[in-house]
Amino acid sequence: MIATSTEDFRQAAKRRLPRFLFDYIDGGAGDEGALRRNVADLSTLAVRQRVLKDVGGVDLTTSLFGQSLAAPIVLGPVGLSGMYARRGEAQAARVAAQRGLPFCLSTVSVCGLEEVAAASAAPIWFQLYVIRDRGFMRDLIARAKQAGATAMVFTVDMPVPGARRRDAHSGLSGPHAAWRRYLQVAGKPAWAWDVGLRGRPHQLGNIAPVLGQASGLEDFMGWLGANFDPTVQWRDLEWIREAWDGPLIIKGILDPDDARDAVRLGADGLVVSNHGGRQLDGALSTARALPSIAEAVGDQLTVLADSGVRSGLDVVRMLALGAKGVLLGRAWVYALAAAGGGGVGQLLDMMMAEMRTTLALSGVTTIADIDRGLLDPR
Repeated sequence: MIATSTEDFRQAAKRRLPRFLFDYIDGGAGDEGALRRNVADLSTLAVRQRVLKDVGGVDLTTSLFGQSLAAPIVLGPVGLSGMYARRGEAQAARVAAQRGLPFCLSTVSVCGLEEVAAASAAPIWFQLYVIRDRGFMRDLIARAKQAGATAMVFTVDMPVPGARRRDAHSGLSGPHAAWRRYLQVAGKPAWAWDVGLRGRPHQLGNIAPVLGQASGLEDFMGWLGANFDPTVQWRDLEWIREAWDGPLIIKGILDPDDARDAVRLGADGLVVSNHGGRQLDGALSTARALPSIAEAVGDQLTVLADSGVRSGLDVVRMLALGAKGVLLGRAWVYALAAAGGGGVGQLLDMMMAEMRTTLALSGVTTIADIDRGLLDPR
């Protein structure tokens, strides 16, 4: 397909997907103000255009947690992404490895740890929620080690689920949800054939040992809702630091004080994130929260960021605000839904080309040269 932007992939995904799946990935919490601010606040940052610099050798390579990367980009964890293309997580992990980039698998993925690790030609990262069932968490940490995962990403901004109104309207939840989904699938025959039939099994691979092999979407929603832990505190994460001896990354930080707590925990990294605008609708955008957090922790750990990134230019903006790497979310899932693994590869190639152009036109040739001076304060 011809796509020159993330929005092109988004529109293609909207045409191809049943509504409940498109709205799940596309929507945010409440009135979706945080979702919109993520994009708007980042897009308003002006980059200084510089001229007559030697920019003949722009180099995007960098390293994160001892891993050499072709660019400071990670395919971030997105739940249910295996429903957007046939065995979607396995396809995306394979493409990320081919591009020299990490893939982070969500706990609530369709494809399990073992399947995705086998599909990828490089080690994957793994994301885990802090939930009531600590035994399940321990088991998943052990599975992640066995599968060769090299980094653990703990999402800490979901003590309770956000108010995602679109889900009730779309049929993901609400009255007669199952019948509404069936009718939507019937109207999308290409998706129904490729994913609905040929993409089976549709169980959640990492949770199947708890829910059973015949579990469905309602079982997953019920289990996850029952296992959110609103009582969790920083001290409850200390055993995780002891159980996982690789890089530990805390995802969902928006406040400098919480960032300092992550340092005290002994985390190796954090992700400045408002969960893509899917949790607290009144939260700061990542672009606004990032600079003060980067300043608060300095070089004590590695600061990453997500939410609102739609282009290679946006990646550079996040780096200029203080991030060392950027996690993509919606962007890569739109591309996956639109054109499978090929779409993800096309998106990554496009973003890296945009990054090279941005660096060249701003007089910068390496990732290490990007700092706040790249942004125009006027």
